[in-house]
Amino acid sequence: MDIDRDAVAALRDERIDWRFKGLPADTFGLTVAEVVGRRLDLFADGFVGPLVVLDANALEHNLATMAAWCARHGVLLAPHGKTTMAPQLFARQLDHGSWGITAANTSQLRVYRAFGVRTVLLANQLVDPAGLRWVADELARHPDFEFTCWVDSVAGVERMTEALGRPTRPVDVLVELGAANGRTGARDLPTAIEVAKAAARSPALRLVGVGGYEGALAHDATDDSRATIDAYLDNLRVLAIGIHDLFEVEDPIVTAGGSAYFDQVATVLTRPWPFPVRPMLRSGAYITHDDGFYRGISPLARTPGEDPFRPALKAWAQVTSRPEPGLALLTMGKRDASFDEGLPEPQVVRTRDGVRPLKGEVTALNDQHTFLSLPAGESVEVGDWVGFGLSHPCTVFDKWQLLPVVDGTTVVDLVRTYF
Repeated sequence: MDIDRDAVAALRDERIDWRFKGLPADTFGLTVAEVVGRRLDLFADGFVGPLVVLDANALEHNLATMAAWCARHGVLLAPHGKTTMAPQLFARQLDHGSWGITAANTSQLRVYRAFGVRTVLLANQLVDPAGLRWVADELARHPDFEFTCWVDSVAGVERMTEALGRPTRPVDVLVELGAANGRTGARDLPTAIEVAKAAARSPALRLVGVGGYEGALAHDATDDSRATIDAYLDNLRVLAIGIHDLFEVEDPIVTAGGSAYFDQVATVLTRPWPFPVRPMLRSGAYITHDDGFYRGISPLARTPGEDPFRPALKAWAQVTSRPEPGLALLTMGKRDASFDEGLPEPQVVRTRDGVRPLKGEVTALNDQHTFLSLPAGESVEVGDWVGFGLSHPCTVFDKWQLLPVVDGTTVVDLVRTYF
């Protein structure tokens, strides 16, 4: 079993109360399943703003689109779970054929294991002795648990080996290749080769591939940026081929791929190899896409003939003040919406007379307030609801423990997050 379906289903037994932002007061005491069964309306049944919701149809479209794209291009997918930290969504990703789920740290891994996620790639170094001992115990207790993490230095290999001793099962590792101005990862091929040799010698580790992350090296789709990405991926191939004799499996993993350049990753990693490999993407933000950073850089949006992802996140906030012409203040702030890769985008307004498109610009977010600048001829009234598109989903989900999933304005599910 790729995830504990009973544990995921049991989330529907959790009772609603004051912990969960935005939900109607008359749902307190009901289970998630009971609330979902009521098919409540966002604007008629007592929800309070601000609200962030997931669009059911866009979610399914994105899941199916990414699964089909990976199948066509011959790559595995281990989506990064840090985007949502939502076991219900992990299950849907696995239902759509994902190889496993990617994590970034031990605390995330513990959430995954609490819900029985069987195959986890930790796209980071793990050198903390307490975390390593926990992983070793988990591997010993659960023979079906598959775990892989990264190493990028000989010192890291030595710390891991010291902390693990001679575990029941060795910990699988990938040598991480980095690049100048990137994140972690060995900065050059000779260093990466030495790390690989150290990992192969370790009695506590098993060298099963190479990995890295290209997304930190560029932030747009210009020719220069794409050339930078290709050069990095070429080096990743050179590393994998250069340490082939050190791998302790017949079909090593070669993995890269965030949500911005996964087309280039697939192209480079599926070129002919002199030995079998498992090319793998780790894209996570595709599941909701966005109305900002990823909209502008997503490969499917800039490739003719592709069916692009659809934004599945929307925020709703109410106008509470019109203190001066051309300015509206709304009940949404940094505690509710992302702002690190672009401010929320006003899209529609719900008035007493219906819904219409809205022109305007968010100029600032405070902790709990949105400053909405309105052009001449545009107006909103106190009490109106404004619908916003959001950028960078990875910094939206962490602000919400329970997210309504909607079909139109009807709530058809509630998704639980664990941050």
